[in-house]
Amino acid sequence: MYRGSGITRDQVTNEGIPCVRYGEIYTTYGIHFDKCVSHTNLDNIQNPKYFENGDIIFAITGESIEDIAKCTAYVGKEKCLAGGDTVVMKHEQNAKYLSYALSTTDAVKQKGKGKVKSKVVHSSVPSLAAITIPLPSLAEQERIVAILDRFDALVNDISTGIPAEIEARKKQYEYYRDKLLTFKAV
Repeated sequence: MYRGSGITRDQVTNEGIPCVRYGEIYTTYGIHFDKCVSHTNLDNIQNPKYFENGDIIFAITGESIEDIAKCTAYVGKEKCLAGGDTVVMKHEQNAKYLSYALSTTDAVKQKGKGKVKSKVVHSSVPSLAAITIPLPSLAEQERIVAILDRFDALVNDISTGIPAEIEARKKQYEYYRDKLLTFKAV
């Protein structure tokens, strides 16, 4: 695990090397992402810190104890820069599994443990390294990710979720209609 390097708002450009600033982890990225929304000129960065496919990126500064250390898995192909107030975690697990596991209620409680609410809340590499999550085999991690990805699509993808919800309500309606209209004839 290592901290990213500062990238100021003024250093963000439309072109250049892809980068992630800590606030984007809260506002833009979900459990995983494959393209950075920001870019910068490498000449502006004094001590560049990179992340690449499979890495987990944490935001270590936030506005609330509940949100501190939100993370996302990078599943893209480009090498990208990690901005200030981020931590990059290298590992040998399924990146999406780790991101899901680090978003559970238990992991969120661990991330907030010992943090003091002030104007901003900070975390650190040692705090993140102390978080414990279940680590099943890679095959089981992949199975769990496949299930969670399907649920995520149903909940968050309007083109998938709404038709599925409509279909479920139709079946519910048919069930209750049949129950209400099934009685012995006199």
